[in-house]
Amino acid sequence: MSTPPAPDITAFLADRAAAVDASGIRKVFDLAANVKDPINFSIGQPDYDVPEPVKRAAIDAITRGDNGYTVTQGIAPLRERITAELHTELGVDAKVLITAGVSGGLLLTLLACVNPGDEVIFLDPYFVSYRHLVNLVGGKPVMVSNYPDFGFPAEKVAAAITDRTKLLLVNSPSNPTGAVLSEADLKSAADLARKHNLLLVTDEIYGELSFDGPCPGLVPLAPERTLLLRGFSKSHGMTGWRLGYAAGPDRLIDEMTKLQQYTFVCAPSIVQHAGLAAMDHAITEHVNTYRRKRDLICDELAGTFRFTRPSGGFYVFPETPDTFPHATVFVEEAIRRNVLIIPGKVFSEQDTHFRISYATDDESIRRGCALLRELAR
Repeated sequence: MSTPPAPDITAFLADRAAAVDASGIRKVFDLAANVKDPINFSIGQPDYDVPEPVKRAAIDAITRGDNGYTVTQGIAPLRERITAELHTELGVDAKVLITAGVSGGLLLTLLACVNPGDEVIFLDPYFVSYRHLVNLVGGKPVMVSNYPDFGFPAEKVAAAITDRTKLLLVNSPSNPTGAVLSEADLKSAADLARKHNLLLVTDEIYGELSFDGPCPGLVPLAPERTLLLRGFSKSHGMTGWRLGYAAGPDRLIDEMTKLQQYTFVCAPSIVQHAGLAAMDHAITEHVNTYRRKRDLICDELAGTFRFTRPSGGFYVFPETPDTFPHATVFVEEAIRRNVLIIPGKVFSEQDTHFRISYATDDESIRRGCALLRELAR
C-alpha cells in the first residue's frame, strides 16, 4: 500500500499566523550563531541573578506543596500587597490581576478591548511585541514616530486618532530607547485620551530602573481610564519566571481575569509566592550600578555616535553613522567584528538606529564600544 503524500501544512495555518513576523532579534541571533565569544549587547535582560531570598521563597513554596493551580486572579496575599503599595505610591485603589509577565497582561488587555479593525496607537520606536500582538487580535497598529528625541509628540498622536482608535499604549522607560517620558508628556497623553475617549495602557516593566529621579506615572493623571502593566522580570532578574500584574478599572480587570481563565489559567503558582519576597527586596544597588553603566556607555559613544541620552532601562539607541546606508548593514558588520547589536528596524518603521543593551560587565562595554567606534570611522 503506497504512503499518501504529506499534506501542505501551510493550508492549515490561520491568517493571523501570517500576520506575525518572526522576531528580528531571533534573526540576529541566527546571524551570530557562528561567532565565538561575542561581546553581547543584544540581550534584553539584566546581567544579575534572582536575589537569594526570592529563590528561597520559591523553593519553600515547592517544598510545602504550593504547586497546584492558584485562583485565576492570583493569590490573595500578593494582590493585597500590590494594591496597598499602589495606593501608597499612586493614591489609587486599583483592582489587581496577577499575570504571566507583562507580555501576558498585554495580550489579555488586547483580547479584552480590541475588536477587528480597532486601532491601537503607540510610539515608534516600540517594543517588538506591540505591533504583532495588535495584529494577532485583528486590530490595526498605528505607529507614530517620536524621533529624534523620543518624547511624546502630542500633535502627531492627535493627528493619528480616528473614529476607530480604541487604545493608546505608552511605554516608559522605553525599550528600545531608554527614554523616560516627562510628566508633561504623560499629561498630554491623558488629555488626548479624555478628549477622544481612549483607553490608556501604560507598560512600566522598566519603571524601577529609572536613573534621573522617579519615573513619572500615567495612572494618577487619568486613573478612570488607565490600565497599569508592571512585572518583576527586569527589576529582580526574573525574566524566565513570568510574573507580572495588571491594575486598573474593575470592569476591565474582571474581563481580563475571565480571559486568563481560558488561556494562561493563572500565573505560575510558586513564582507568585516568590513575588511576595521580591517586593521586600530593594533593588537600589542595581539601579545605582546601571546608572553608572549608563554614564559609562554614553561617555564611550560620545563624539562618534549621535544619540539621545537614556534615563531608564538598560538600553541606548544610537543613530547609524552616515557612512552606512542603513542600520542593518552596520549591524551585520558589527557582528562580523564580534559585537552583537540589534538593528533599529526590529523596533521601528525606519532602519536608521541600532539598539545596545548595556546589561553586561564594564570591560565588555569598553571593548564593544571601541570596536563600534572603529567600525563607524
